[in-house]
Amino acid sequence: MIKIYESKSASQTILRRIPLDDLPIPVSIQQGILDLFGEPLSPQQVVDRILTDVRLNGDRAVKAWSARLDGSTVDNLHVNPAEVQAALSQVSQVQIDALKLSIERVRKFHEKQPLTSWITQSLGGTLGQVIRPIERIGLYIPAGTAPLPSSLIMSAVPAQVAGVPEIVLVAPPNRQTGKIAPIILATAALLGLSEIYILGGAQAIAAIAYGTETIRKVDKIFGPGNLFVTLAKRQVYGLTGIDSLAGPTETVVIADDTANPAWVAADLLAQAEHDMLAAAILLTPSRPLAVAVQAEVARQIQERTRRGIMEISLTNRSGIVITRDLDEAVSLANQYAPEHLCLAVKDPWSLSEKVTAAGGIFIGEHSFEVLGDYIAGPSHVMPTGGSARFASPLNVLDFIHIISLVALDPATTRAIAPSATTLALAEGLDAHAYAAQVRL
Repeated sequence: MIKIYESKSASQTILRRIPLDDLPIPVSIQQGILDLFGEPLSPQQVVDRILTDVRLNGDRAVKAWSARLDGSTVDNLHVNPAEVQAALSQVSQVQIDALKLSIERVRKFHEKQPLTSWITQSLGGTLGQVIRPIERIGLYIPAGTAPLPSSLIMSAVPAQVAGVPEIVLVAPPNRQTGKIAPIILATAALLGLSEIYILGGAQAIAAIAYGTETIRKVDKIFGPGNLFVTLAKRQVYGLTGIDSLAGPTETVVIADDTANPAWVAADLLAQAEHDMLAAAILLTPSRPLAVAVQAEVARQIQERTRRGIMEISLTNRSGIVITRDLDEAVSLANQYAPEHLCLAVKDPWSLSEKVTAAGGIFIGEHSFEVLGDYIAGPSHVMPTGGSARFASPLNVLDFIHIISLVALDPATTRAIAPSATTLALAEGLDAHAYAAQVRL
């Protein structure tokens, strides 16, 4: 099941970062590609075919790929607003209350983020930066085998706080019903979203990036997805913006001998159930804790419904690492730069000061990562694949763009234009130079 590693061997295996294109493709995915296409294509080749078809053939291609990949025949891609509102009666009041609390906390958190335009007259005339929300965004929300209303909240709420006027939701149908899961539609209703389309996978990314007869293209795409969705987002970047290239989800737990092994094991399994490529890693200097957590994982997994997925992710990309001390554990975590870093130690605040790379730090055993997934406040869309070294969790700034404001007065223009002329000539751009000289 979940193995125990020494730190040196872990650095060469489960803690070694692998480029997105080099990630091992599970046998089940390879077989699925072979069954669908009749040849052993790579995931990128699959995505290339889908994007090209949708770009050239619009709605017809979107519907054909949805039928082929999702097993769903959809006549009308657009979800009727009445169906969205009706979904509120298809989920329990307890679920609605939980969704409302999540929306409230996420909104209050993001409203604290500073977001202001500014101007200055200190450089002559007026200079500044004007903040504007992105006009039209697309949210891709997984909703097939495991619908994720939390991802909708974590993406839509910061967008609304930023003032984005047009939010488009795309989500795949459930294979059994052929419809978007009611809890996704109910969440959309609570958020006031109305432009919703029933489609998923790479074909959804293609549709909102290129536009079709039914769907008007967006300016930026947000939301998590599987490998095919991620590859599709990478390919359309430039034509449209993207939030990030989200890799498989990951959690690193640093724990000492004060940690509760049952709690640590539960946190690792919660991460492992996301998908077969998820990573759940424990770093600890305590070998007794490592052994206890290993036993707890073996016990608890027997009771979990997604056991098959967990077993693969725990075997391939997860593990327990014995470190020399907590300092080495933090050092390894900083090199790995995890999406989620959980500190289940006696003095988590002190240890957190040594963390330099993580999407989110979860301080202490009562701030467990699952609360961050759903209801704590910050968006759970966080950098993966080691990108936490340079990237940030999804926030309000991702939904705005900054426009530079230049309004120089005549005196300042006369003072600085000669230097502009000099630099233009140094670059061999005499038309640039003349445009400055002609005003002197």
